Amino acid sequence: MVDFNRFTLANGLRVLVHEDDTTPMAVLNILYDVGARDEEEGKTGFAHLFEHLMFGGSVNIPVYDEPLQRVGGENNAFTSNDITNYYITLPATNIETAFWLESDRMLSLAFSEKSLETQRNVVCEEFKQRYLNQPYGDVWLKLRPLAYTTHPYRWATIGQDLAQIENAKMEDVKAFFHKHYNPLNAILVVGGNVKTADIKEMAEKWFGPIPSGTAYERRLPAEPQQTEARSQTVHAEVPLNGLYMAFKMPARRDPEYQVFDLLSDVLSQGHSARLYQRLLKDQQLFSDIHAYITSSLDEGLFVIEGKLSEGVSMEDAEKAVWKELQEIASQPVTVDELTKVKNKSESIMVFAEMSLLDKAMNLAYYELLGDANGLNTEIDKYLAVEAAAIQNAAARTFIPAQCSILYYLTAKDA
Repeated sequence: MVDFNRFTLANGLRVLVHEDDTTPMAVLNILYDVGARDEEEGKTGFAHLFEHLMFGGSVNIPVYDEPLQRVGGENNAFTSNDITNYYITLPATNIETAFWLESDRMLSLAFSEKSLETQRNVVCEEFKQRYLNQPYGDVWLKLRPLAYTTHPYRWATIGQDLAQIENAKMEDVKAFFHKHYNPLNAILVVGGNVKTADIKEMAEKWFGPIPSGTAYERRLPAEPQQTEARSQTVHAEVPLNGLYMAFKMPARRDPEYQVFDLLSDVLSQGHSARLYQRLLKDQQLFSDIHAYITSSLDEGLFVIEGKLSEGVSMEDAEKAVWKELQEIASQPVTVDELTKVKNKSESIMVFAEMSLLDKAMNLAYYELLGDANGLNTEIDKYLAVEAAAIQNAAARTFIPAQCSILYYLTAKDA
């Protein structure tokens, strides 16, 4: 159970406080309700570029890291297709430094051509290293536009291509900032050895004067239902042939989300799971195989990803996967399987409650979903899932006409 207090500033900033006097540390986490899905086609990669630009200095603080290091703090951030999240950990006695730093960034970045050029180069280098020059690195650059034809999930967080980042203009960058980086679009969570009354005072002092901005109304195009199989074949310098199968699944807030999460666990959670036991260990068709979900805020993906064993044909490997998917769609999972994956989910959630940073990030995320207290009731949703629901979800999902497949072949198999 994660206890918290909640209040909202006059400018719309939602603030949550988790008091924990068992630690000398504190965390300040700020979640902005903006991700790659909020970008325009042709101007993608901006949410991720912003994650970098936010460390390039703000109006009153030319170098972000210096004051933080002086008070023993650390910081980082991440961007997804749905959110951008920044966090600072530091001794609780120095928490006001974190308020000063984050409020100045929200108030106004120091929009300089030099900072834009520097961070643009950093992101371009990341694009090359992680996505273009790494084996299988471009899988999501290809799988997303295969699975999605309309919704902006069709591009990866890094962007559609290098040119769009290279050509990012200052006016576009400023417009993106003013549209998304404001109190109305943010959730602030402070956790650790702090008192709610003190945090409220600091929040009013540092964030209260920031104009609320204009509420962002998200009107994203819905993805039409997929009615025919899609596939793409890629040849690259990779060590093993890869198979990537993507099916649509419900959005994160959907009541069936937990059913699909457990379905992926039955197939792939640990060495006793079906795909590992049958396709890797027994039949030795794969050297590596996983099932996982994207946990997207809009309609997401259920993905089967595997690297084939040397000498195994793609036809045999794919056929074996379909056999497993059809079995789980036609017969209920066993009591033992269901109990195991539920216990695993419960232990993961309990473990996440041990870390101060995880608690702060989770409170922010569940508040975005609708209510931070959802963090405390989430496990009940998993424990309530029945075998019949998993079978039903599999039967509706694992249909060839609703599958997008990427065949990733080694150069020698070209």
